[in-house]
Amino acid sequence: MTLSAIEVNNLKQAPAVEGVLPVLHSRWSPRSFSDREVAPADLARVFEAARWAASSYNEQPWRFLVGTRNSLTYKKIFDALAPFNQGWAGSAPVLILGASSTKFAHNGADNRNALYDLGAASSYLTLQAASLGIATHQMAGFDVAAARQALAIPENYAIGAVIALGYQGEPAALANEQMLAQEIAPRQRKPLKDFVFSSWDSPADLG
Repeated sequence: MTLSAIEVNNLKQAPAVEGVLPVLHSRWSPRSFSDREVAPADLARVFEAARWAASSYNEQPWRFLVGTRNSLTYKKIFDALAPFNQGWAGSAPVLILGASSTKFAHNGADNRNALYDLGAASSYLTLQAASLGIATHQMAGFDVAAARQALAIPENYAIGAVIALGYQGEPAALANEQMLAQEIAPRQRKPLKDFVFSSWDSPADLG
């Protein structure tokens, strides 16, 4: 028997670590979304959180194209998705595409941190959403060229990820067995020793 949405959400909670923000343990990426719409005020709140992310020279180079269900922007983003992602993302009430200026506005020089800054803003967005009980799922699987053309994104903007946003749905709504297996699998992460170093490949002593 397939687990319920509540059971899966409980399963996905990461082990609590004292002093770490609880929202970091509760954020995860479902593929099943309910029909519930996201209130405009809550959508504004997630972008308000993104607004306060740090960026090089405070450029705030990110731009977010947001499409709500049945809008033309939603359709354009959806049409650019890879078929696998189209198989589930259409249940989400909001689709967002992030882009970031590769040139500094103040001097026209190359901004090599453009995608880094977009990623930071996107992280703030997803964590704010999680704090409101709103789920997000970020996707790399889409046709970048098609998205750029359909949404008239200038060439000097690097394109990041597509974010599906909405409320978690029932896992049983996923017809694809691979998707369902991923939906109900426990979350896993590498231990700190695998990526926090004092020198290359030498784990840092964090006490």
